[in-house]
Amino acid sequence: MTSGRALDHVTGLVCVVDGKMYPADFAGYVSPDYGNEGILDVRYDYERIAGRFTQADLAANPDRTMWRYRPLMPVADDAEVPPLTVGGTPMYDAPRLAADLGLAQVLVKDEGRQPTASLKDRASAMAIVKAREAGAEVITTASTGNAAAALSGLCASMGQRNVIFVPASAPEAKIAQLLAYGSTVALVDGTYTDAFELCMEASAHYGWYNRNTGYNPYMTEGKKTAGLEILEDLGWEPPDAIFVSVGDGSIIGGVHKAMKDAMGLGWIERSPRIFGIQSAGSDYLVQAFESGEDVFTKAPISADTVADSISADLPRDRIKAMNAATQTGGAYLRVTDDEILAAVPTLARGSGVFAEPAGAAAYAGLIKAVDNGLVGADDRVVVLSTGSGLKDVASAMKAVAMAKTEPMRIAPSLSALQEALNT
Repeated sequence: MTSGRALDHVTGLVCVVDGKMYPADFAGYVSPDYGNEGILDVRYDYERIAGRFTQADLAANPDRTMWRYRPLMPVADDAEVPPLTVGGTPMYDAPRLAADLGLAQVLVKDEGRQPTASLKDRASAMAIVKAREAGAEVITTASTGNAAAALSGLCASMGQRNVIFVPASAPEAKIAQLLAYGSTVALVDGTYTDAFELCMEASAHYGWYNRNTGYNPYMTEGKKTAGLEILEDLGWEPPDAIFVSVGDGSIIGGVHKAMKDAMGLGWIERSPRIFGIQSAGSDYLVQAFESGEDVFTKAPISADTVADSISADLPRDRIKAMNAATQTGGAYLRVTDDEILAAVPTLARGSGVFAEPAGAAAYAGLIKAVDNGLVGADDRVVVLSTGSGLKDVASAMKAVAMAKTEPMRIAPSLSALQEALNT
């Protein structure tokens, strides 16, 4: 899967199931000992990286995209990257939300500002680089919508052929993106799991490069750049907690990887507590966290939630995802679909960030954590909003209706306006 150019800062890939090490130029996606479940984690020589990549180097770099962290990524220095501006998303201080929750500070990282309006652009940008290293003609992925749109848009920017598998139930706005970008789109009559399994079978049959989350180990390395940006924006003073919505588990695993990388380089001394938030209708990891079940052997559930981006019967990156919470002193929390929808306008009105349900779920989880005493008055907290509310306008309209917010319908006259305002 590598181009032959030496990546001397990568020491290998480790199986998250049994710790077995594979070489940096390993030609597979997963450990062959565990089939598709043998997820790998990229490991680095931090001493070597630290000798040629410092915080001062980073501060002097005018590139504000995710590629500013290239020395800490599994790509060659001369690798061609997509031209779209991926990364460098804003993080906003939200003092009114902090005051409402009784916290020292609440910051909202807005990934809706990515080229295709979700954090998944970070992973898809990495996928294209690695696919081209491998000489692949076609890249494929299965997705509930956002990862598909990310791959579709970034491939369009490079003229890269791609095939996308999504459940036919995916929101229309997300399907529209795929078609506008010119992808070959397969709408699968079934669940995300059905789309995932078909994608896996097709990629093996046709020899397509497989971008799938929780299968391709390099997707974590793209997504971790969101965590590195959080730390850099805070002057390498970690927050007390980070709240992340969780479906397949790759984003929260990426955030955790960013913290481990920063500690490996000596740039931070501690990791924030990482909280994974799931819908009550898709709470596989919450169940496992509460019961102490082994997520490697735990059976799938039947997922059903308004937050389609985090709907997963069997989280594919579940081992990394569980480690993110348990190894940092965090937790997994469930929120209802109504709580998720209520968080959409609350987050928007308190911070100006319009999130899709999956993004707002992280804020709903913060509310739950405050209620349960898991965060307190002295805590500085980051909420990772993973995608734009424009991704799912139908759910946004349900959310504002629940908040009893509706437009005035008036005649085109000042008197009509006055009467409506008085009413």
